[in-house]
Amino acid sequence: MHDPYLTDEHQQLRAVVRDFAAREIEPFAAEWDRTHTFPTDTVLAMGELGLFGIPFPEPYGAGGDLTGLCVAIEEVARVDQSLAITLEAGVGLGAGPIARFGTDEQKERWLPDLCAGRALGGFGLTEPDAGSDAGGTRTTATLDGSAGEWVIDGEKAFITNSGTPITSLVTVTARTGPDEISTIVVPAGTPGFEVLPPYRKMGWHASDTHGLAFSGCRVPEDHLLGPRGRGFAQFLGILDEGRVAISALAVGVIQRCVDDAVAYATERHTFGRPIGSNQAVAFAIADMEVALHAARSLTYHAAWLRDQGRPFTHAAAIAKLQSTEAAVAATRTATQVFGGSGFMDETPVARHYRDAKILEIGEGTSEVQRLIISRGLGLPVR
Repeated sequence: MHDPYLTDEHQQLRAVVRDFAAREIEPFAAEWDRTHTFPTDTVLAMGELGLFGIPFPEPYGAGGDLTGLCVAIEEVARVDQSLAITLEAGVGLGAGPIARFGTDEQKERWLPDLCAGRALGGFGLTEPDAGSDAGGTRTTATLDGSAGEWVIDGEKAFITNSGTPITSLVTVTARTGPDEISTIVVPAGTPGFEVLPPYRKMGWHASDTHGLAFSGCRVPEDHLLGPRGRGFAQFLGILDEGRVAISALAVGVIQRCVDDAVAYATERHTFGRPIGSNQAVAFAIADMEVALHAARSLTYHAAWLRDQGRPFTHAAAIAKLQSTEAAVAATRTATQVFGGSGFMDETPVARHYRDAKILEIGEGTSEVQRLIISRGLGLPVR
């Protein structure tokens, strides 16, 4: 389908990623889901394909853009949301903060492996008592001037890519003074940095998610990322891009629901005819197609704004809100079209149904998106 926001290079990238996903991810996704397995070798293969370096400038990445990353995430999400969020978080939350705010030395130290997909990074923002209220961060980082080290104490929750065999670092937000939040890079294996046992989740079973604990964790002073006290502004910028990428993930989910529902409604017969000949089924699928086009347009418009250097916070919130809620609705509709078969784990729509709910929560809940949109309209909402 022609898309005014996609170049020929973007379309070529789509074809390459779709082929890779069909060969290297889709045949194994159900088993990874069943066994809660993080497929390290497949993630490394995604790195070899260049997916983790798409939006970053040379010499670390491919010199592409957010639109290209969205194309790749969408295609991976069509077959497996767990691998799509691994890619999204590895790029946007792992390498992204260092690429945007790091010194030349920090970039040279960490970006080569992160952008090549040889290593993953996590972003420690959420805490047990501070999720959407990021300003409620309780983790602290105290500067020990005599040792030239930050001493970090606190906890983080629900951190993606934080405990994989190839995780090399986690960037954490911490209070470094009164009314001051900063971001600090903590390498994996640092004494005092503990990766807690993996969560047992409703979905995204092949995605790596852990809580983190810091107790007297010391890192060199030069692991501060960007100016001291700029952590709040930094993670707001990171989340804007992440919301567009999550929206692209949702687009991939809706596309798969449309594809599978159309195929099943054509093949499945009742009362001597395909179930798709019934208006109740056909119209439900038609509504999914409408939602798909709206979600895709909003997503790539937001990505285009970002790539053009234009303000895109408002557009990112709109895209994420519409796309993620549409994805949850699409998985429900597709499951209904499949009937009893849709309730069985071996049916992809069942996995997408379980996986999709987190899309309305991660990187800013639907309620937070509505708050951002309201404020963008000039409303005095609190």
